[in-house]
Amino acid sequence: MWGFAFAVPSFYWAMGGLTGASSTLAPSLLEQARERDPGFIAVLWATGVLKVVGGLLGLGLVHRHVWGRGMNRLLQLMAWGAAVLLVWHGAEFIGHGLLVQTHAIDIDPDLQSVNRWYTYLWGPWFVAGGAALVLAARTHLSAVADRRDATIAGMVGGLGALALSVTILIAGIG
Repeated sequence: MWGFAFAVPSFYWAMGGLTGASSTLAPSLLEQARERDPGFIAVLWATGVLKVVGGLLGLGLVHRHVWGRGMNRLLQLMAWGAAVLLVWHGAEFIGHGLLVQTHAIDIDPDLQSVNRWYTYLWGPWFVAGGAALVLAARTHLSAVADRRDATIAGMVGGLGALALSVTILIAGIG
């Protein structure tokens, strides 16, 4: 349910709604939404779709009959990869926000109120989504026959996502 609920703001903002956006989004993103920047609107639609896919993944993990037995490895790979990405992203929001609030780093004063939203809403929301996927993946794994292969697939997904996240951080992307 987390993925489906999280998709709602993306689709709402992609369709032109702006309620809540001014207090929870960075000003540069808000400006792109107001100007209906085609690239930004495409990103909103794409992230909404990815969040729905995450919701379907969660459902597939807890309702095994949805995907069938042959999908266990793929489900574990995707779940652990997505979980690591979500937790990493949320932890970045929280960590950066706390560094700003303790004055260890400075940001533009116009971003102070938005920083709190990222620290206390968006960051924990991403972490909660990652935790929900971990719980769903563990529930799924406990009921599969090919547990060893599914566990290896989950490890590959999680470690691959971690390697990608660290690479992006080191490269200064995003």
